Amino acid sequence: MINYEVMFIIDPTLEDEKKDAAVERVKNVIAAEGEVGNVDVWGLRKLAYPIQKKNEGYYVVIDFKAEPTLPAELDRRLRISEDFMRHIIVNKDAE
Repeated sequence: MINYEVMFIIDPTLEDEKKDAAVERVKNVIAAEGEVGNVDVWGLRKLAYPIQKKNEGYYVVIDFKAEPTLPAELDRRLRISEDFMRHIIVNKDAE
């Protein structure tokens, strides 16, 4: 298995329950085919530039281990959900 890290920004206008549900959805996608590691919730932060006319975002970083096919599926799911403003998946072993 390969070590990965996913960082995503959740829409700050969502209710706290929906933000927590969004984080759980990502963890469930990872747990289905890999291992969830450290989950680091940074919380509400100012964005470097406006995204969707918003100046703040709710940041979350998750470390995980998975086979090479999982990041593509995770990327697909994060793209189609409107709860997520931006995301990036990094292969930590390819440094």
